[in-house]
Amino acid sequence: MKRDGFSQIPVLQATKEAVLQAERELAPVFLRFEEIEAKNQWKVLNALQEENIAQRHFAGTTGYGYDDVGRDAFDRAFARAMDAKSALVRPQIVNGTHALYLALSGLLRPNETLLCITGKPYDTLDEAITAPANSSFGALSEFKIEYKQLELKNDKIDTEAVCEALKDSSVKVVYAQRSRGYAWREAISLAEFESVFAKVHDLRPDVFIVVDNCYGEFTQTMEPTAIGADIIAGSLIKNPGGGLAPTGGYIAGNEAAVERIAHRLTVPGMGGEVGSYAAGYLPFFQGLFLAPHVTCQSLKTAALFARVLENRGMLTLPRSDAERFDIIQALRLNDAQSLISFVKSIQKAAPVDSFVVPEPWDMPGYSHPVIMAAGTFIQGASIELSADAPIREPYTAYIQGALTYSHGRIAVMLTLDSLMRGIS
Repeated sequence: MKRDGFSQIPVLQATKEAVLQAERELAPVFLRFEEIEAKNQWKVLNALQEENIAQRHFAGTTGYGYDDVGRDAFDRAFARAMDAKSALVRPQIVNGTHALYLALSGLLRPNETLLCITGKPYDTLDEAITAPANSSFGALSEFKIEYKQLELKNDKIDTEAVCEALKDSSVKVVYAQRSRGYAWREAISLAEFESVFAKVHDLRPDVFIVVDNCYGEFTQTMEPTAIGADIIAGSLIKNPGGGLAPTGGYIAGNEAAVERIAHRLTVPGMGGEVGSYAAGYLPFFQGLFLAPHVTCQSLKTAALFARVLENRGMLTLPRSDAERFDIIQALRLNDAQSLISFVKSIQKAAPVDSFVVPEPWDMPGYSHPVIMAAGTFIQGASIELSADAPIREPYTAYIQGALTYSHGRIAVMLTLDSLMRGIS
């Protein structure tokens, strides 16, 4: 059947044919994503139904937020959807880094050690863990919390090194990052986490395992909490907000760990019992309901980007037909100018601020200038189609998101057309 849906898109016919060919090649991959979506959609639906969610749960509250039934019901439903026993989901958590800092600072005490087992975390966590010179903003190191980092071995967690490090009785939190950040490697699989977490709990049952779950939610049919993580944390303007959550972050896991963090979130003695949000919870509930589908749309878009560029001989990670553990697609370009031009082409395909020309800038929390394409309805929402890249060698762009595959496919066409025409 002739595809007429692209007739109005101002790109070369060769561009359209290249994208359609890639789409045909990816049919079995897309089917795999849709199977994951179906299982996750049932899990989320069941979570909402088990908590008897009703219209009254969407209303906001003010002041102290005592007996906020919407807040508390959303916590319980979200925990079920995340394979957890308890959760703190709050609009007041400003981003994933904030959620992670809350989790770590809630679990760790002076003279204890944080052990990171997946190499260097995201740049934004640097100053939250170790205070720079003359800083007094409250990094973990300022509270006499030590930090140790284990590098990956052949892009895998070095289990032997983890076991050795756990001999240090001061280690109280083992921290793992699910996504790859600005690294040229695959995201960590749940199977790999499961084997490592089992060893950690066997050797040190007193240790908390905390996972940075950003970009990974609903990409598989389970979350790290189902295979041994005590805490997962992330942002609602990524996968679990479904493109509708206007702000916020979450912490989910076992009851004892979440309760401990709750008293860091507010104040000791009050914990999660207080905290209001006058705007109401409808977009959070609705976003969670849509999250499995929106995540699937993002995965399809990522795979399509990878396939059309692989067909042009470019390096991609993960490969277009690979199993995926986060929504991020990495693409390797030849030089800084090509990298900048590529990110600009993503901005041109945005529904918001498409006229804006992004430029590299010294973004807070990052060690190199970063260029970002983010024409999003929600500022900084990584579940909406966006791209970013640190301006450093090797020159790598990171693409994520797409609320709909239809938009993702258009963006692929426009970006590929720019490459084929040599437009910057």
